Amino acid sequence: MKKKLSEKLDALRGYPCIIVFAVIIVGVMLLSMLWPDREISTLENTRLKQRPKFSMSSLLQNQWTAEYGDYLKDQFPLRDGFIGMQNRTESLIFKKTELSNILVGKSGRLYTKQFSLTDSEKSQLPKNIAAINEFASRHPGKVSVLIAPSASLVYPEDLPFAAPMLNEGALLDDIFAGTGNAMAVDIRDTMIQNKEDYIYYNTDHHWTTHGAYLAYQQFCRQKGLTPFDPAQHPAVEVKKFYGTHYSASRYYAAEPDTITYYELPNQETIYNITGENQFSVKETGDLYDYAAFDTRDKYAAFLHGNNGYSTVQGNGKGSILLIKDSYANCFVPFLTANYAKIGVVDLRNFSYGIDSLMQSEGYDEVLILYNFASFKSDAKLPYLNYQAQ
Repeated sequence: MKKKLSEKLDALRGYPCIIVFAVIIVGVMLLSMLWPDREISTLENTRLKQRPKFSMSSLLQNQWTAEYGDYLKDQFPLRDGFIGMQNRTESLIFKKTELSNILVGKSGRLYTKQFSLTDSEKSQLPKNIAAINEFASRHPGKVSVLIAPSASLVYPEDLPFAAPMLNEGALLDDIFAGTGNAMAVDIRDTMIQNKEDYIYYNTDHHWTTHGAYLAYQQFCRQKGLTPFDPAQHPAVEVKKFYGTHYSASRYYAAEPDTITYYELPNQETIYNITGENQFSVKETGDLYDYAAFDTRDKYAAFLHGNNGYSTVQGNGKGSILLIKDSYANCFVPFLTANYAKIGVVDLRNFSYGIDSLMQSEGYDEVLILYNFASFKSDAKLPYLNYQAQ
């Protein structure tokens, strides 16, 4: 018996690759069993799949197997390091200019890959355009719409050679034409004329605070308002910001960004939403979540992230309601110079009637502010026209 076992071991020594492969497989399996699961990837700013609950019925339907495969992909030991190593190798050796659906510009700036509308976007975009036009028709003279262009529209010369980007300019023309009942705040020329400034982050999909200020200035010009004066307020810089594009691509040569914010005494109140016009105060405090500036997701410091409904105390007159995505978060502080009350609604976390909110809270006007990438796909925008039964 011992002689046969010895002969088998001797035979295996002639196949070192098999031995190494077997050791790696067993080692990874053991490490996976011992490695603690994570709920969130702070590097990617996304929730990770959790271990699926086993049942014989889900196994027989192949559902459990598929879910377990997704779970293993998300909870793979040292996952962040392996993804970073893979993308670094692809950039250095294969000179790839597309990493995990992020395009690497000639300057090193990272861009959202937008080669065409997806099938769902082709269906959703006309609905969103129609939703705004219908909403504005019920509130004549009160609604403005600002769609922030993507950085790729402002810097087409920086994109990888022959990148087949969709015609964002033509789609923005369609959006503004289709929302004719609202006042269009078309900032494309403004952004292009100031493209040499620091108006978009290099590693994130958002515009910078200065980019938001340029858009705000144009809004003020069209509304006849006196803009916020940055010279009258202390500016604070937060360095070493690596944004969502870096998290997705792990581009090895990415240079960190700097976030700027203005110290303001204005207060923000965030509400719990329990029903139609049913709000209770969750917290009242500073405009910024200062603790978030010390985390990887530093942009979340503005307005404490994307809350369903919040209000900001202003120094001006009247009131305005913003229907927005996260681009508005660094835009809102400037409005404190013009309005006494700024309401902020994020439809991703607010599924109730805007008309009834305007009536109960007495808002004088509405600004719908989105960036192009989220506007074309946001399935919640039609909630603008939700009517309570």
